[in-house]
Amino acid sequence: MLMLEVKNLNVFYGNVQVLWDVSLNVKEGEIVVLVGANGAGKTTLLNTITGLIQPASGSVTFMGHDITGLPPNEIVELGISYLPEGGRLFPDMSIQENLEMGSFLKKSWVVRKERQEQVFEFFPRLKERRKQLAKTLSGGERQMLAMGRCLMSGPKLCFFDELSYGLAPKLVKESFKMLEMLRDNGLTIFLIEQNVNQSLEIADRAYVLENGRIVSHGTSEELKQSDHVRKAYLGI
Repeated sequence: MLMLEVKNLNVFYGNVQVLWDVSLNVKEGEIVVLVGANGAGKTTLLNTITGLIQPASGSVTFMGHDITGLPPNEIVELGISYLPEGGRLFPDMSIQENLEMGSFLKKSWVVRKERQEQVFEFFPRLKERRKQLAKTLSGGERQMLAMGRCLMSGPKLCFFDELSYGLAPKLVKESFKMLEMLRDNGLTIFLIEQNVNQSLEIADRAYVLENGRIVSHGTSEELKQSDHVRKAYLGI
């Protein structure tokens, strides 16, 4: 089933165009990765899909519903969650309080305790430290908490922006394993990453964005064999 479909999206900052006729899709149960260098327009695309930026033209469809131009809170209510680069935790709040911040919508707030227990099942270490302040957590624990907060709204589709940002290589591997675990438990994932090698290892399909345009797409295996991807992103 097609969960997300982006068609011919054009986005401007003032008079400067940053996305050019971008089209892509995500099917239910997939991990799809969007790769590209800094400044390629990856985060702009996410911000447009999630309603933080309004497109000049094009459309975004989620579960058969046109969500183009909807405000972010309505998009979250429909079942999309967004983890921005760096996680954006509340450092002086506890793990439990951070998780509750992911339940700000009324329908999520009433089931927050049940959702919190589900998060603790995925990430038992968070339950052990539920009263601990976020700023005292290790890098891996902060990543777990950021992912857990995303799950508190009960999403069908999660966007993860630069999940590996600022993490040591060991923690990068752990973070990608967490993504696979979430996918295996029914979550559909759209990942934006500069770490092309690691992300292609776990993704079902991938798109390459360069200078605001999709220049290549296919299965992860197909992109691993692409001469352009190998030279530009894999250093082969």
